[in-house]
Amino acid sequence: MKERVEIVASGFGGQGVVRLGQILGQAAVKQGLHVTMLKSHGTEMRGGYVRSQVVMSPKNIDSPICESPDYFIALSLAAYNRFKDTVPEGGVILYDPAFVDRLDDGLACRQLSVPAKQLSVEKFNRPIFANTIILVPWPGTWSSWTRMSSWTASWQSSPSFRPRTGRLSRWVMTALNREKST
Repeated sequence: MKERVEIVASGFGGQGVVRLGQILGQAAVKQGLHVTMLKSHGTEMRGGYVRSQVVMSPKNIDSPICESPDYFIALSLAAYNRFKDTVPEGGVILYDPAFVDRLDDGLACRQLSVPAKQLSVEKFNRPIFANTIILVPWPGTWSSWTRMSSWTASWQSSPSFRPRTGRLSRWVMTALNREKST
């Protein structure tokens, strides 16, 4: 496992960017990792800029700042443009094409399209679950530094990961298990 994994998620208010960071942090804690999370947002209630920074490590974390994120989740074009150049070679950008419609093909990192908003609307008639759906590709993406079984256990064991209906957690778990078998 890497000594330190940095994750930045950014978008606009109301998309669940802070909650997305909390989900990642809780999953890492359940795996026995040290975790820090910073959030920043504008003064607007919805629609303003939002960023969540999560650092995970098996050792104590000396700084909670993400300077060179291993993973970047872009939930708006403004966020993509702001942070794309911070992701190093070997890093991964996950983006939702509903919000990010122009990519920089000159980047050395991997860029993965995850139609989270579209899937959320198709499966649940609401875009509100897109922040959770965008995490579905992660097990295969981050298998180099964590075990799938721990990730799955985190999803299953944390009540805060399960929406009231339970439909999302079943659908996400099915997708996670499909990713695991490929």
